[in-house]
Amino acid sequence: MSKAVFYHAGCPVCVDAEQMVLGYLDKTKVDAKIVHLGTDRGRIEEAEKVGVKSVPALVIDGNVYHINFGASLEDVKKG
Repeated sequence: MSKAVFYHAGCPVCVDAEQMVLGYLDKTKVDAKIVHLGTDRGRIEEAEKVGVKSVPALVIDGNVYHINFGASLEDVKKG
């Protein structure tokens, strides 16, 4: 089973992307977790280490997919 992490910061772009993208993933093939970096700030470094540059972003099996542009990780750090 593939592992996925959807990183976001709670902005409208992020929330819309979360609903759309995760709704399309086959839950029998992908174990998806959601990380809200606005409320779980301790995971910002984790997101950076896997290559996330902006949110919303979906990481599947180590591959980063940036979806639209809600905020850079630098902006999230300031928030």
